[in-house]
Amino acid sequence: MSLKGIEKKIENLRRLIRNANHRYYVLDDPEISDKEYDDLYGELKYLEKKYPQLITPDSPTQRTEVGLARGFGVVKHKKKMLSLDNTYSIEELKNWEKKIRRILKSNVELDYFVELKMDGISMSLTYEGSHLTTGATRGDGEYGEEVTANLKTIKSIPLKMLGSVFPLLIELRGEAYLSKSDFARLNKKRTKNNEPLFANPRNAAGGSLKLLESSLVEKRNLSCFMHSFGFAQNYSFSTQESFLKKLKSWGFRLNPHNKYCKDLNQVIDYCLQWQKKRDDLDYEVDGVVIKVNSFALQKELGITLKSPRWAVAYKFPAHQATTKLLRVEIDVGRTGVITPVAILKPVECAGVVISRATLHNFDEVKRLGVRIGDTVLIERAGDVIPKIIKVITSQRKGDEARVGIPSQCPKCDSSVAKENAKEVHLYCLNPDCPAQLKRSLKHFAHRTAMDIEGLGESVIEELVDRKFVGSLVDIYSLRSEDLLKLSLFKERKAGNLVTAIKNSQDKSLSYFLYALGIRHVGEKAAFVLAKKFPDIDNFFILKREDLEDIPEIGPVMAASVIRFFSSAKTKKMIKGFKYAGLNLAQKEPRVKKSKLTGKVLVFTGEIPGFSRIQAKRLVEALGGKWSSSVSKNTDFVVVGSHPGSKYEKAKKLGIKVISGQDFRNFIKR
Repeated sequence: MSLKGIEKKIENLRRLIRNANHRYYVLDDPEISDKEYDDLYGELKYLEKKYPQLITPDSPTQRTEVGLARGFGVVKHKKKMLSLDNTYSIEELKNWEKKIRRILKSNVELDYFVELKMDGISMSLTYEGSHLTTGATRGDGEYGEEVTANLKTIKSIPLKMLGSVFPLLIELRGEAYLSKSDFARLNKKRTKNNEPLFANPRNAAGGSLKLLESSLVEKRNLSCFMHSFGFAQNYSFSTQESFLKKLKSWGFRLNPHNKYCKDLNQVIDYCLQWQKKRDDLDYEVDGVVIKVNSFALQKELGITLKSPRWAVAYKFPAHQATTKLLRVEIDVGRTGVITPVAILKPVECAGVVISRATLHNFDEVKRLGVRIGDTVLIERAGDVIPKIIKVITSQRKGDEARVGIPSQCPKCDSSVAKENAKEVHLYCLNPDCPAQLKRSLKHFAHRTAMDIEGLGESVIEELVDRKFVGSLVDIYSLRSEDLLKLSLFKERKAGNLVTAIKNSQDKSLSYFLYALGIRHVGEKAAFVLAKKFPDIDNFFILKREDLEDIPEIGPVMAASVIRFFSSAKTKKMIKGFKYAGLNLAQKEPRVKKSKLTGKVLVFTGEIPGFSRIQAKRLVEALGGKWSSSVSKNTDFVVVGSHPGSKYEKAKKLGIKVISGQDFRNFIKR
């Protein structure tokens, strides 16, 4: 083949690879397999190695530069990268609109474009013609650090813009970030290597962009969303909405949740919606950016020294806060796990007042280096239990006390130890520890387990403390006259609890297995196990390989189930449950005809009144099927509060979406 033919082949390979990258990293809609992509990339690398004179800076093979960068130079932004003014309430947002209306001095119709405010690293990308020439951090807004080589490793950033008509020069702005899942993997790896952990994904992204070797940056798997521009030569846009549409056509990745709003009421709805749903995303957002949509009005409104008047941020309540560690208490779980709990000086975080945070285990206490009296950084995301993620050592005064590791259970004075050398948790070794029994009873009685209404925390405390109950089996011996001896009970309440206990005897095996609190066995696993082995006696003769053949049951869970049912204590307990008259077999639900018969349902978000597995059991009882993923074979997607990406996919595929209330109505019929 002639050199001209080789050059043509190379350019075609680049085009195919750019298109594949765009579909995979930007559109999330790949058209070729990983193997096909690897073959294209491998062929391009081979040809470029053989004909190095044909290598161009925008080739997909040039994302990662070999060797170390020579430090970071300084780049002057063509137009200053301004920061945004913040609002922290709906009232402040309304006041912002009143203010800009006063500036405009006309009764003009104001529409807006809203975007999720990424908690990442601001960046600037300069393209000349269609080629990426410079990448920089925000810096002080006027000057930033030149990190072109590192930004090139982000595969959602095109090295060459798609399409055919471009500005002579354009400076674009976006946000580089690390996903929550990649952040967790990165910190897990750093823990293994005894390296200091990053406090949050933003710090990890910032640290990654400062690395001198771009091949290391590539391994961090950063991503980005583009959101605005600073300067465009010989090119203009009319609105933020039309600008972003053009940006998308050029091959850039945009946040799929961007939205046009015709007025401030729609903006407020968007802000409140995402304040609740923020934790459903796999990346950190700390608010919403609201922009006047019209560029003509933006120009009229102008800027201050620091901020544009035509844009503002609505900030969500912070996920992180600093406070004092007052003392450490020891908690004992239902399986005997000893957990250190930090008692904190109360502080507001993520919209609630936090006074306790988990320290997980004493290995974590050691890793954090936390001491009583320390100033600590805490984090609370969604409904996750607050945790300490960092000690502010610069605030130490010298009188902080180390956290002691207990040698005895604080609840029963029995010995504590780790199960094995690899285990991180300490356990209370007393199987009759009252603290373990209380937690076990609470779990056993929960509505997703044996559903014993009336057997709440305060009742359990008194039953165990006054030795009315010494095991799970003992609750089936309780009579009304026993309960009336307790301060919490009158005749009606005692009768209701005895009835609830009696009704629980007929629960199906899957509920019972979950109620037992076997380590690593959750609600879904209990359901899978009961369907596979529908009688309790099956579990006493199981071998590990019987369990590991089940796709949903991994080796850790399998070992835990075998260990639990080989225990003499378990055998004695199951014998007691049989004597008490419990049903210990899996009952197949009676299937009745309904609107769901033969239909495939997918659930996303929280359905009030149901756990996910309860909802799925109901679908089966009504003759339907459930699936964990949305496809063209799905009939309905049931959308609860805080829905995830399945909701967006359903809308994209045109699949019927029903609310949690619609689902409840189907069940009633």
